[in-house]
Formats: sequence, structure tokens, C-alpha cells
Amino acid sequence: MSDANEEKTLTDVSNLRQLVDELGQQIDRNRQVAMVPGSADLNTWRNDVIRLLTRMRLSMDSLAHTLENQAQERKQLRALQEVGAVINSSLDQAEVLNTVMDTIIQLTGAERGFLMLADEQTGELRVETARNINRATIDESSFEFSRSIVQDVYRSGKPVVSTDAQTDYRFDRQESIIGFNLRSILCVPLRIKDNTIGVIYADNRLQAGIFGDQDRDLLAAFANQAAVAIENARLFAQIRDQLDDITEMKNLQDDVFESMATGVITIDLADRVSLYNRAAESILGIPQHRVMDKDYRVLLEAPIDGVVETVVENIQDNGGQQQMELDAKLRRRTRTLNLTFTPLRDIQQQTRGVALVLDDITEQRRTEALRRYLPPALVEQVRDVDAVSKPNRRIISLVFGDVRGFTSISERWEPEFLIEVLNGHLSVAADAINIQEGLIDKYDGDTVMALYNTPINPQDDHVERAVRTALTIQLDISAYHETIPEEERLHFGIGVHVGEAVVGNVGSALRKDYSAIGDAVNLSKRLQELAGEGEILISDAVYQAVGDKLIVEKLEPVRVKGRQAKTQIFRLNGLK
Repeated sequence: MSDANEEKTLTDVSNLRQLVDELGQQIDRNRQVAMVPGSADLNTWRNDVIRLLTRMRLSMDSLAHTLENQAQERKQLRALQEVGAVINSSLDQAEVLNTVMDTIIQLTGAERGFLMLADEQTGELRVETARNINRATIDESSFEFSRSIVQDVYRSGKPVVSTDAQTDYRFDRQESIIGFNLRSILCVPLRIKDNTIGVIYADNRLQAGIFGDQDRDLLAAFANQAAVAIENARLFAQIRDQLDDITEMKNLQDDVFESMATGVITIDLADRVSLYNRAAESILGIPQHRVMDKDYRVLLEAPIDGVVETVVENIQDNGGQQQMELDAKLRRRTRTLNLTFTPLRDIQQQTRGVALVLDDITEQRRTEALRRYLPPALVEQVRDVDAVSKPNRRIISLVFGDVRGFTSISERWEPEFLIEVLNGHLSVAADAINIQEGLIDKYDGDTVMALYNTPINPQDDHVERAVRTALTIQLDISAYHETIPEEERLHFGIGVHVGEAVVGNVGSALRKDYSAIGDAVNLSKRLQELAGEGEILISDAVYQAVGDKLIVEKLEPVRVKGRQAKTQIFRLNGLK
């Protein structure tokens, strides 16, 4: 009940009580007068009573009207409260909007109602819901209302009410008022604090005088409450859409993770596995249910776990990124893994764990190793890389070549130029080795070492191939010197030997090379050390194997490091 209505009700009740008191006093006086002889007649008394009764009836009518208005107001407020509870209990925007409009039509007696919200990007008003007195949605083709009034209310934030728009001087220039035959109009803003988010428009095209100031104030109060509910519903819809987008993105991300050939593992700050995709499961051979939410250390066996653990702890503490390759024993086989560690960060860039990306590059690295060791023609011939990479004792031939005088010239030349000159000479040597299908064991500074008849490149004529390689190197170096300045010309001293050695992968889990070790390797290196510029020295074992094909010069036996007896050596001058 409003303060004005309450005050009027109290006034009417006070007036009525006063009239009743006056009527009682009048009846008492007239009764006493009537009992006195010679008093006025009863007509005067009757007229006084009638006047009092008439005044009482008017007061009672006024009171009844006041009470009726109050009852109507209480009914509207009760309906407003009930509907307010309904719209505030729902976060479905369509339901909230329809409920708001149906309630407005019910409370005001409007024929139609339109609720418009401002577009957050453009600020333009857009009809979100349109309802009629039958609680039915109005089709967009029937949106006939005064857009001028709507815009004025939206811009000013002030409500407008008209009892008859056809005669209202404020709208005499608006064609929509006349064209749509609009009469009773009520339009109020939807406001949240000082921000207008839209308007509510209601009208009646048939009757004038439907809306009054009371309807305007009631609807304005209701609009403020409805605006909050609408904004809550709109925010909820936005959050729901964002959540749907996030869910869709997460599902897509999960699908991507699952379809990736690369293994992805995430580790939280408690060292538990929080993500483990199908590729990781395939690479490591450990099912997902055994590792999810478990300590990540169950994934890798020693000694790999110690290496990984150190990296994970470092990234958790200090951030950064680290990449490594290592060999891990997985499902009873040694596999080469490429591991990339990066920190997992939240939106505040706080580290929440570590992401581990792993690839099984076993075949890739073995193929690369073969391409590094072997001529291209031999790479495709090697089928079982595991078998040929295992340590194996066998008779092999070796060529050991070293650039003479390299140390002295390295003091005179800039490092970049020095490496360029050296690489030119080593490339000539590598080509000669490839022609004879030798395996380049390593480059050690200014030295190159080639192997023949290893498990990777088995050869029946390996001794002859080694000899031909040494001769080709010297011949090709001479030809190469014709193309470069004299001061850039370097010379090889070469040693060739055949004997028993152990060949296979040598190194650690982090780095391995295919190489040969043993006395045969040592002797070939000693022969190279004894050779002068452009000289090739071969062992007696080489001469005994293919000496009938060689042009040699027998030299005095020498004592080499690591051997008690003197070793017979030969200078190789060519082939017969």
C-alpha cells in the first residue's frame, strides 16, 4: 500500500467516525427537543438526520473506493512479488522474457507487449519477445508500434504514459501513432543502476485511458526488477555458451590428443599423471588405467627415470624448456625416444606442472645413423638394424687418414676459414670411402676412420676395398689441389690394416655411435701416425691378403706403441 493511499484511508475513516458521532449527538438533541412542549417539529430533526446520513454515505463511498484501490494495488503488488520470484528463479532467458511480458499485460490490461534489449556490440534495440493478451507470441510481421517513443525512452531513461496517443500533443507528428491507430501507450526503460539495457513497451489499440500514472509507476518498479532478472539470464546464457565453447574445445583437444602420433603426458605438481594419450600408451606399452593419477615415475625404467626426474623437478622449480634423446628399455626392446619438457602454466602464468611430449624416433635415428656411416647404396640393404648394431667380433679392414701439418696452419688462419678448408679435404676422403662402400666410423678433428666388412657392410673383398680407398683418397686430393690456391692445400697420411675387432654401438643411453675397438684399430692408427704427407702405409696382414695386386715398397720393421715385437710395414705406391 502506498503512503498516499494509506493517509487517505485514515482520513476517510476519521471523517466517518466524526459523522457518526455527530449523528448520535444530533439524535440525542432532537429527542430531547421533541419532548419539550412547544419545540420545533420533527421535520427539522429529520432533515438534519438525512443530511448527516448523506454525508456518511459519501464518506463511506470514498472509503470504499479507497479500499478498492488499495485492494487492487495489493493484488498488483502480490502479483508483482509472485512473478518477481518466478523470473528470479529462472536463468533461461526466453522463459524470463516471456514471463515478464505476460505479467505486464496481465497487470496493466494491455493488449500487446514488446520487450526490447540493446545489442551489446551496436547498441541498437532488438525485439526479444512480443506477446499478446492471449499469451501468444506475436509474429515479427505484426511488429506495429511506435519506434519513436521506444527510442526516446531508451535514450532518456524516463517512462512515458499516454491515455490516448491519438489526441496527445506530444505525438501529433508521429506517423506510426496515426498509421497503427495506437491509443493507450505505456513505455518504461529497463535499467540496471545507471545503465539502460532496453525498454518495455505496452499498448492498446482499441481503448483509450487504459493506463495511468499508477500503472506507469508500477511498471517502472517491475521493470527494474525484471532488468536484473534479464541481465542475470543473459549473463548465464553467455556463461553457458562460453562453457559450451570450452567443452567443445576440450573435446576437440582430447580428440586431437588421442589422434596424435606423438605421445603427450602431463604431470601435475604432485608428480601425478593428469593426461596420457593413446600415442603415449602405444609408445610406452603401459595402459592408461595403470598410470592416470599415479606417480609418473612408473612410466620409465631405470636408468631413464633418474634423468627424467631431474628434468621434471628443474622445470617445476625454474620453468624453461628442455629437450633430450635417450634410449629406454620398453617391452624388452631398447627404443630411442625424443623427449620435450615444457612447463604447464595457468592464465596467471603460474606453473601448474610439466608437459612431456615424446616420440619414438628409433627407426629415424637408426636410418640417420646408417646414412652417416654408409654410402647411400648400402642404406637400403640393411634390414635388421638391431641385429647389426649389437656388439660383434669379426675380421675387418680399416683405413685411418689424418691431415698433415694441420696444427701449424690452424694457428695462422681464422677458425671459420680453417674449418672450410678442412671440410673440403675431408669431403674428398668421404667420397672415396663411399665409392668403395666403406663405413665412416667417425671424424675426429682432422682425422677420418673408415671400416669395411662390419655387420652393416659385409664384404668378401674388404681388404682390397680398403686399399683402393686409400689410393683414391691420395689421387683425388691431388686433383682437388688443382682447383684451390696452393696455401690451402693439405695432405693426408694414411694407414691401412686388417684384423680382428669388436664392432657395434658404443656409448650411453643418451648418445651412442657405431664404432670398432681392439688391436686392429690401434695398429691402423699407428700406421697413419708413421705415414708422411701423401704417403700410405699398410700392415703385413694387408700385404699377405692382397699383396699380389699391389705395387709396394718394403720398409724396415718398426716398433709401434702397444706391441712388443716389431711390425713389418709397406709403403703402398699403386695397383698392378
